[in-house]
Amino acid sequence: MKNSQLTALFSAFMLGFVLTPKASAQIQNADVLNAPIDISKDFQNYLNTFYFADELASFDPVTGKGTIKYLRYNYKTRQAFNNMMMKPDAEKPNEFPTTEYEVSPVLPFEIQFVSDRTIRIKTTSGPQFNPQKESLMLINGVAPNHPELWKYSKIEGGHKYTSRHGVVEILTKPWHVKIYDEKGKLLTSTLHDTDFKNTYTPTLPFSYVRRNSDYSRSMGAAFSLEPDEKIFGCGESFTQFNKRGQKVVLWTDDANGIQNETMYKPVPFYMSSRGYGVFMHHSTPITVDFGKYFGSANEMYIGDDEADLFFFIGEPKDILDQYTDLTGKAAMPPLWSFGFWMSRITYFSEKEGREVAKDLRKYKIPTDVIHFDTGWFDVDWRNNYEFAKSRFPDATKMMSDLKDDGFHVCLWQLPYFTPKNTLFNEIMDKNLAVRDRKGNLPYEDAVLDFSNPETISWYQGKLKKLFDEGVSVFKVDFGEAAPPDGIYHSGRTGFYEHNLYPLRYNKAVAEITQKEKGYTLIWARSTWAGSQRYPLHWGGDAETTNGAMSAELRGGLSLGLSGFSFWSHDVGGFATKSPENLYRRWAPFGMFTSHVRSHGEPPREPWLYSKDFLEGFRKADNMRYELMPYIYAQAKESSQKGLPMMRALFVEYPNDPGAWLVDNEYLFGSSMLVAPLFEEVEERDVYLPAGTWIDYQTKKVYEGGWHKIKAGEVPIVVLVRDGSAIPHIALAQSTKDMDWSKLTLKVFASDKTTSAKAKIFLPDGDTVQEITVTKKGNTLDVTPNTLNGKTTFKTEWLK
Repeated sequence: MKNSQLTALFSAFMLGFVLTPKASAQIQNADVLNAPIDISKDFQNYLNTFYFADELASFDPVTGKGTIKYLRYNYKTRQAFNNMMMKPDAEKPNEFPTTEYEVSPVLPFEIQFVSDRTIRIKTTSGPQFNPQKESLMLINGVAPNHPELWKYSKIEGGHKYTSRHGVVEILTKPWHVKIYDEKGKLLTSTLHDTDFKNTYTPTLPFSYVRRNSDYSRSMGAAFSLEPDEKIFGCGESFTQFNKRGQKVVLWTDDANGIQNETMYKPVPFYMSSRGYGVFMHHSTPITVDFGKYFGSANEMYIGDDEADLFFFIGEPKDILDQYTDLTGKAAMPPLWSFGFWMSRITYFSEKEGREVAKDLRKYKIPTDVIHFDTGWFDVDWRNNYEFAKSRFPDATKMMSDLKDDGFHVCLWQLPYFTPKNTLFNEIMDKNLAVRDRKGNLPYEDAVLDFSNPETISWYQGKLKKLFDEGVSVFKVDFGEAAPPDGIYHSGRTGFYEHNLYPLRYNKAVAEITQKEKGYTLIWARSTWAGSQRYPLHWGGDAETTNGAMSAELRGGLSLGLSGFSFWSHDVGGFATKSPENLYRRWAPFGMFTSHVRSHGEPPREPWLYSKDFLEGFRKADNMRYELMPYIYAQAKESSQKGLPMMRALFVEYPNDPGAWLVDNEYLFGSSMLVAPLFEEVEERDVYLPAGTWIDYQTKKVYEGGWHKIKAGEVPIVVLVRDGSAIPHIALAQSTKDMDWSKLTLKVFASDKTTSAKAKIFLPDGDTVQEITVTKKGNTLDVTPNTLNGKTTFKTEWLK
């Protein structure tokens, strides 16, 4: 082939690449616009200077305040047998005049006690002239301090605090903070330089870095990892469930899929199988190396020039309860939100919306929400908060009619405005967008600055108008591309505001929704710590593959272990038309998550697939709607306790070693175990925690351990914990038409079981009621029935 032919071929290839939207996405680990910031690189740069925490220079046990002396180090190189070695070595000062700067700075350290399970450790790398008075991440802006809950005692070489649930030791030299449980088991400890004398691997202890490039500083909080310790959380992470051995970059990112390491929903929180959790109270970039580089070291590289860390002691439920007491528990969404959401990319007109509503009822697919995605404006994707009059001649009447038939309307929108948007000039004239260092725009688009109260007021006014027209909920899409170098109204750069942006965005929409509609509900893609207060969030743009379905579950489980009670995903995947065999298996998985939506490249409507598929989809949907009393009660309890609706097995079974190893099944609420089919098979291996389990569909009985279980008529494995009474309701086509005055308690019990418990929460109720069904001969007693006059129970003893 001639050079001219090669050139032409290459040009055609590149033209096709540019013109094909599906070929375009951000390449990870490339230095391009909005690439995640991996702060750990600064701790490996031999040009920088490092300061190791060495000894406790002073400490007042009454206030918990003191100082730490830091020693100065630089990386030094040494060639040995054709290898270039590099390790930290003590360094002399390089400042002039030598009389003006500290060689070994003595800097503040503080310990606080939020509760008898929660410890706060704060260190700084320099003076704080602009301290943050309130934090958006904390439910009350500030964390409480209850030193009276911990008893102080002086010990040899340091200080000790003791509560009902744990012990903290602060050792003077070498400086350590050691955290124990109430039985004296070491949970974790800060790492000192002397802890690495027995290894040739150069590893940084608790320290901070001073960059040679600009003299900025970041903290490196190093803590111990023990043998067999496992780590979970960090937000909606799609990589391996156990983060031990991974390096996790916490930077909100448009992940462009769910089978890579970047995240729409990073959360600076994790929990350990040893019985503790950690919240890194920061919005800067954070990278955590969970023993990837050095197996016994947990290196929290924090972009901030101070470290503010909360430690929670206890089992997973205790940890989640304490963490969400601090950062907020999820509001309880309205009943109708737990129904099925029908969507695609996209319904372009009132006519399409009415037709899909008609067909949903015609084909008897129970549904509560119809979502209009990017096409309800004059120009697709050009969000200006106005229905296209040519295609939506009377949107208000359309939404009123749909609501009469049991459908709520959800609308898509985003916080970015292209130069052709009719609102662009208004946004710029009113100074509502993030600016660059010169006062221009960092991007071509205007990005709303949610740190500006005037921006929030303007934005909420646009949403209010649509609420007045009949909208029930907004899809809070995107939010991951807040300019990292932008200048924000808060006075901070995007280095501090980028990760906070999703939280500000979620909050702005949730609060106007609560004000105008009386409930807290959004449908959001991006998050940060605290976003769990504003449900709900969905799993991003999934591929339409078995691998994506499996990754979606891992992401949902990880987010649930990061304080989020409610979560959903695009049933069938998003990126292309869902293959029928995948969609058939994904649908029941969706039906057994807190919220369920079919969405993505069309077609999505089940009647546009085969007749067998339609019937199967309907059965899965019917199953969910009949289970609505169980779902609703579990949702209420989850919101009150900071628990995820979709739970890793170890949340309910922390003392079962096997429960910590499973990431392809889960508990749906407290009583039902769900194992989706991730391949085109009819059975799969399922791990059951100790006890007796009863198949929800086939009624077969299993004991704890591994079993190969065949799916039922609906292609999913669902089992019920022995002694559970699962409340059901008569099938209706929307939650609006459900009759809550008549419930059926279906008791799943083995031969030796004579009583079962049910949790009930009625739509107009205040608290979750626990009811016991007892078998006495041929009669079944329901006690205590505190719901007399509100509902009656029919009881079915299934085994």
